[in-house]
Amino acid sequence: MTVHAVHAVHAPLPSFPASFYWGTSTSAYQIEGAPAEDGKGVSIWDTFVRRPDAVRDGQTGDVACDHYHRAGEDVALMADLGVNAYRFSIAWTRVQPDGSGPANPAGLAYYERLVDALLEKGITPFPTLFHWDLPQALEDRDGWLARDTAHRFADYAALVADRLADRVEHWITLNEPFIHLAYGYAFGVHAPGRTLMTEAIPVAHHQLLAHGLAVGALRSAGAGKVMIANNCTPVWSASDSAEDRAAAEAYDTLHNRLFNDPILLGRYPDLSAYGTGPDLGGVVRDGDLATIAAPLEGLGVNYYNPTRIAAPGPEHGLPFQDVPIEGFPRSAFDWPVVPDGLRELLVGLADRYGDALPPVYITENGTSVDDKAVDGRVADPERIAFLDGHIRALSQAMAEGVDVRGYLTWTLMDNFEWAEGFHQRFGLVHVDHRTQTRTPKDSYYWLRDRLAELSY
Repeated sequence: MTVHAVHAVHAPLPSFPASFYWGTSTSAYQIEGAPAEDGKGVSIWDTFVRRPDAVRDGQTGDVACDHYHRAGEDVALMADLGVNAYRFSIAWTRVQPDGSGPANPAGLAYYERLVDALLEKGITPFPTLFHWDLPQALEDRDGWLARDTAHRFADYAALVADRLADRVEHWITLNEPFIHLAYGYAFGVHAPGRTLMTEAIPVAHHQLLAHGLAVGALRSAGAGKVMIANNCTPVWSASDSAEDRAAAEAYDTLHNRLFNDPILLGRYPDLSAYGTGPDLGGVVRDGDLATIAAPLEGLGVNYYNPTRIAAPGPEHGLPFQDVPIEGFPRSAFDWPVVPDGLRELLVGLADRYGDALPPVYITENGTSVDDKAVDGRVADPERIAFLDGHIRALSQAMAEGVDVRGYLTWTLMDNFEWAEGFHQRFGLVHVDHRTQTRTPKDSYYWLRDRLAELSY
């Protein structure tokens, strides 16, 4: 019996609209490699991975999945999978090696070839303009702490759109600005490795301003549909105590509302728990919020798990404390696997924002499994269960009235997983990072079977 036949016994998925997008997501630094090829400049991740102990085992994305040279092979894998959408990111330093100035023709040409290859296979491109790989030259001028970076981002967006907007309809400005703020600037576990804690809050405003300015630049170039991809989480209070509930509200404000409220409501939430007012320490200027709140055709939502929050202990330093979620399976990354959390999150977004919530696209959802290639097969039943459960939870949210237009799983293939290096495998396709051999996993065949059963 073939692997493909084994998976045919699984129950069909619920029905979805014919126009629904099914796809996978990746990011440039995590898969491309070729860090100095064809005029590419240095990004903060090229710098960060060379810090001692910054990444497990000193691993880097210098080669990653060698997608820069193997894009044709990877597009063929997507076509065989049967997806009709692919979210990838564009490396800013391939387009502008130093983060400003004229475009690098070779960099734009690479992404033009990728877009054309996708369209030839009937796969809709969803490019993301920024997935954490800021040009090092801009970081040297204070990175996202500097207002000027937002304007440089808008210039970059215009260069890309001028080249691709005639073929690309769906655009994503930023990926997970909360995670970049928290891990990159507050806690220092991601590039650029700053440890500013709450003093990093201005990074939020400058990223959001960059988003708003880029929306204008994209529209001027003829872009059809624009969105941002925010990492969102249901926040669970550790108890019913007033202290735990207040801590949960403070965390929800930081993780979810800080990046959704300005875009959807045109205002910042109450950030007094973090010692700042509505001007975020004086960085918000007249007209900024109107720019940030430019209407969007979609909201990208990246969901992995809920977060359980308790009141902080003495000298904790923040108005909340993350505590473990128990009673659920856990991924190889030790994250709780809670499919219904996706339904809870989506229904909660619809309740909170009402008519201000645009159509939603699940732009990331996936799990790390400690899977291995054995005799040409990669068994990953945990990932199959994850995908099945989350797709069904998504269907339930849609049945409860949430307008969801697409589901793009993280990720196509095992990649460089940031500070974890190659130790966490999220892919539908196994990659041997010594040989670059691609081996579709059982989950790949499972999803291929399920998509074949759906009509869209």
